[in-house]
Amino acid sequence: MSFSIMLQHLVNGISLGSLYALLAIGYTMVYGILRLINFAHGDVFMLGTYIAFYAMTSFMLPWWASFLIAIILTCIFGIILEKCAYRPLRNSPRISVMISAIGASFLIENLAIVIFGGRPKAFPIEPIFSKILNIGGVSIVSVSLIIPVITAIALCLLNYIVNHTKVGMAMRAVSKDYEAARLMGIDVNSIIAFTFGTGSALAAIGGIMWGLKYPQLIPLMGLMPGLKCFIAAVVGGIGNIRGAVIGGFILGLGEIMIVALSPALSGYRDAFAFVLLIIILLVKPSGLMGQNTVEKV
Repeated sequence: MSFSIMLQHLVNGISLGSLYALLAIGYTMVYGILRLINFAHGDVFMLGTYIAFYAMTSFMLPWWASFLIAIILTCIFGIILEKCAYRPLRNSPRISVMISAIGASFLIENLAIVIFGGRPKAFPIEPIFSKILNIGGVSIVSVSLIIPVITAIALCLLNYIVNHTKVGMAMRAVSKDYEAARLMGIDVNSIIAFTFGTGSALAAIGGIMWGLKYPQLIPLMGLMPGLKCFIAAVVGGIGNIRGAVIGGFILGLGEIMIVALSPALSGYRDAFAFVLLIIILLVKPSGLMGQNTVEKV
């Protein structure tokens, strides 16, 4: 394999890994605070893509306004989802919350089929995202370079919020012990809602970028990326934001490189994520950057 082809595969792997990282962060943020796996997160990802699609095609808004509206509305939807599906069960057994998450996922998927229809739709792509760039003899679609840049900006902003703001300090306190945080005067409900909103906004960004890179929309489009990004969060150490990013890049690069090095295995591309999950659970169950903890009883 020539260097130029390998470089092209590497760019595609980084681009895909960036998308996985954006979605995996939503899983790991919610788990870090509530010890809850939000199985509806992949469907929030799908919803953000559809909102951007209809804003551009039905309301004829410019792409930047459509993307901004999609991110804001998806953020609001995430907050509403937490308030309706998870907050009433916060003091219930965890199995009840998990069942609620699965039910919310099925509800969103089926409502999407009813509202949006089951036929695939083509996501409109502006010329700025479809330019072919020749870099060192390698032809790269501009969106493959834009996605990692957008991801880096989003991650830097999130890192600043978590580590250098009062809201971030409150999030870290709630993740340690939300009962103690409540006694210290922290509005736990607001912090949890903020966490869901932030994770949903990142999912919307990831969904929009996904639509630009893979421009076919179906109501179940968030199912497999959602599972893979959950795996990415587990691989990196669920509850750890940096671990989720690392897990996303490992998954994205691994998928692309398997196909690049052995095209005969392209049909087993999705299986790579599940094989990786099994290996990580056997070798390091807490994930690459996770910490071993003892469950409180």
